[in-house]
Amino acid sequence: MLNRIESYYDAVPRSSARAEAHGPLTLFVREGEGWPFYARPTLGHSGVVALDAVEAVRARQRELGVPEAFEWVAETTPGLRAAVEASGLTVHEHPLMVLEGDGLAVPGPEGVTVRMVDAGDTDALATAVAAPYAAFGMAPQPGTAERIAERIDAGLTRLAAALDSVGVALSAGQHQPVGPVSEVVGVGTVPAARRRGLGLAVTAALVADARARGAELVFLTASDADVARLYGRLGFRTVATALIAEA
Repeated sequence: MLNRIESYYDAVPRSSARAEAHGPLTLFVREGEGWPFYARPTLGHSGVVALDAVEAVRARQRELGVPEAFEWVAETTPGLRAAVEASGLTVHEHPLMVLEGDGLAVPGPEGVTVRMVDAGDTDALATAVAAPYAAFGMAPQPGTAERIAERIDAGLTRLAAALDSVGVALSAGQHQPVGPVSEVVGVGTVPAARRRGLGLAVTAALVADARARGAELVFLTASDADVARLYGRLGFRTVATALIAEA
């Protein structure tokens, strides 16, 4: 299972980034506008990573003007953390969770419609893209909605939203299929609509869509143990620890 997730992690950025090989590490560099990527272990490498390899990648990231960030799975590449921490980066731990079965049903939130959003649904698309950013006090970069629409048309992204009575997204998220594997990402709810179960309902819609489209393995990374318990209500269980390192 973790090997399939590793293959997914190596494949999913390649639709919008170039991969630079740096020995035991691969640096993904976004082509064009959009959120910057990160470095991670080269697919198939599970051994120790030396400090100088990490520092070389960090130097390249500074040269490119992108964040000095690394992402990996603790159980798959246990030999990376020591070098990353020795280089001065802070490592954050997050539960890596896999869905068991088809997912459990959750009550439908009152006063909202939870559904998938297509690329041609421009009004809903714009607010569905903005909602997860608003959850963290941010605004999407110009052109983000258009890029998401292109990815939807290309079959690279699926978008779900909880819409209020006038069609404004209060919560939204995505799953990104690569073959028979898909990851649920970017689920967020605007602050004024929290504690209504909207994020869980959006996640349930994404899970149902992924399974309907043939996804055999559906997974996500929870921000912390409390959020992981919420996802457990949908049938997700923790299988490993995702690590994110940043300056």
